[in-house]
Amino acid sequence: MANEIAVADTTIVARDGYALAATVYEPERPWRATLLSSATAVPRKIYRAFATFLAENGFAVLTYDYRGIGGSRPKSLKGFEARMRDWASLDVSAAIDHAQRRWPTVPLTYVGHSFGGQALGLVPNNNVVTRALLVSAQAAYWRQMPTPENYRAYAMMTFGSRVIGPLFGYVPGWTGIGEDMPKGVFAEWTRWVKKPRYFFDDRTLPELANFARYKGPLRAVGLNDDPWATPQMIELLASGFTNAWIERRQIDPRVLGVAKIGHFGFFRPEHRNTLWRDSVDWLGASNA
Repeated sequence: MANEIAVADTTIVARDGYALAATVYEPERPWRATLLSSATAVPRKIYRAFATFLAENGFAVLTYDYRGIGGSRPKSLKGFEARMRDWASLDVSAAIDHAQRRWPTVPLTYVGHSFGGQALGLVPNNNVVTRALLVSAQAAYWRQMPTPENYRAYAMMTFGSRVIGPLFGYVPGWTGIGEDMPKGVFAEWTRWVKKPRYFFDDRTLPELANFARYKGPLRAVGLNDDPWATPQMIELLASGFTNAWIERRQIDPRVLGVAKIGHFGFFRPEHRNTLWRDSVDWLGASNA
């Protein structure tokens, strides 16, 4: 191993003062820093192996949980007020601040999975990020998902927001979403998924103006067998970054000799010599 890796849990203070659980992966002499932002309702522990791989290659890495998820969950989600936009404007923006303060002398890169990629466009300080790798990050409209996933998603989200959320005070993971979620986050997510242009159709979202602030290279990665991030959805999100240098990368699992990758498989260790190695090389490249 080229670097000895120190792994330590820490706390990020969100922009409204809420405490977010986080983990730092730090080599002895980092030459890059990376903020790794999770998919919807996915705890940071899922990205542990990928974060370790980045650190082994000289990247200082910060992973964290959005409010209401994983280690950032309160004792009870009942009555816990949060929206999906808060994950971006309050949590992701604070994580960028934290990473920049901790590693001020090295370039800050960004890895965003699904919602984590969406969030990059919404935060006001995305201009400090030098390179961004977005994995399965999309503006997801349910009708553009392949059948039968489109109908399953529509039913799950409608039932969750109209019945389960009000009944339980949150949306339990057994509904098919992964982790338990604050009902306000789930309700806003549902509204966006039902709009043809996702949150780009939300006139109450002034944070959309921040997309234009990001001006670095951006690689948008999609997987052919991912029903939640089709090429059309990925293209719509990428089109919001009007000042970025965009590279689109669509991957066929069969080319890698695997049966499936899907929405989450990119971060499985089996891809360390293919997808991961290529990603590290790209994140470490110069913008010159």
